[in-house]
Amino acid sequence: MSLLESTIKKIVPQDADVRFRARARLEQLTMPHWALGRLMDLAEELAGMTGSLMPPVSRKTVVTMAGDHGIAASGVSKYPQEVTVQMVYNFVQGGAGINALAKLVGAKVVVVDMGVAGDLGELVKSGKIISKRVGAGTSNMVTGPAMSKNEAIRSLEGGIEVALELMPSTDIFGTGDMGIGNTSPSAAIIAVFSGSPVSEIVGRGTGIDDGQLVHKIAMIEQALEMNRPDPKDVLDILAKVGGFEIGGIAGLILGAAYRRRPILVDGFISTAGALIAARLAPAAREYMIASHRSMERGHQIALDCLGKKPLLDLDMRLGEGTGAALSMNLVEAAVRILTEVATFAEAAVSKADK
Repeated sequence: MSLLESTIKKIVPQDADVRFRARARLEQLTMPHWALGRLMDLAEELAGMTGSLMPPVSRKTVVTMAGDHGIAASGVSKYPQEVTVQMVYNFVQGGAGINALAKLVGAKVVVVDMGVAGDLGELVKSGKIISKRVGAGTSNMVTGPAMSKNEAIRSLEGGIEVALELMPSTDIFGTGDMGIGNTSPSAAIIAVFSGSPVSEIVGRGTGIDDGQLVHKIAMIEQALEMNRPDPKDVLDILAKVGGFEIGGIAGLILGAAYRRRPILVDGFISTAGALIAARLAPAAREYMIASHRSMERGHQIALDCLGKKPLLDLDMRLGEGTGAALSMNLVEAAVRILTEVATFAEAAVSKADK
């Protein structure tokens, strides 16, 4: 049995008994019933995910998956492809948005080369990044499949391996991405899953203008027409219109779910990966937390497909794992509510009149 198959088989739903006991405690806290709203929902979820009334969330890791995309050659991005490798070096040097926000919440950032079209050997040898490299970027999905099915499986298993390697030092994961052109395969994946028109999903990515947006929509429509991914075959979708880092994100989610670790899903690209993971293992949804709603117009469609409501809505569209990092303090707050706020009985406080 392959790593992918065995991991999927081991993913089970949340612990219903612990979740029930968490809710019972939350309903007795010294405040009006459910007065902290979605933070209390989150506390209940975390208890169910971890199987504990004291969910561990202090050790935080944002995993930023990096990969390049052949469709970048079709003019769908404002930036050249070499920016991907340059940004990987920026992550390592601590100069990116994710570094600043991860530092704020006490999270470590782990960068994974899933398939960057550039030489990162020096960073791999020095242990500054992890390599689960599938290839030097995907093929251009406008003219044919982005990758083979075997490569799709390798990208998923690479993500699972990263999750398992980081497990001993991680209580909660955040997903992140880096790859010029990666909003295009993400939009294609979401279009297949949702059945929505590409024009309602595709956004401006790196900040393209109106004319470039029209061109980007046309290129993604052409890719879907060329490849005709089967909506019922997840591996076919990932292989034909996906990306190595998108597969890595999906694998990371599967690995986290298998080991009952909560995982904060970042923005547009990460949610495309989450949809792949959820279709492969429906129970994996129960370990996903949608961190924020991206400005990318199709992100709400993707979240609706996933059945998740985001914690934040700040008009962000950077990726990298920034939304996941920002949401980590909310996760800690939810746990503090569950574990530190006294019940009426513990505090000897009178309850409200019935």
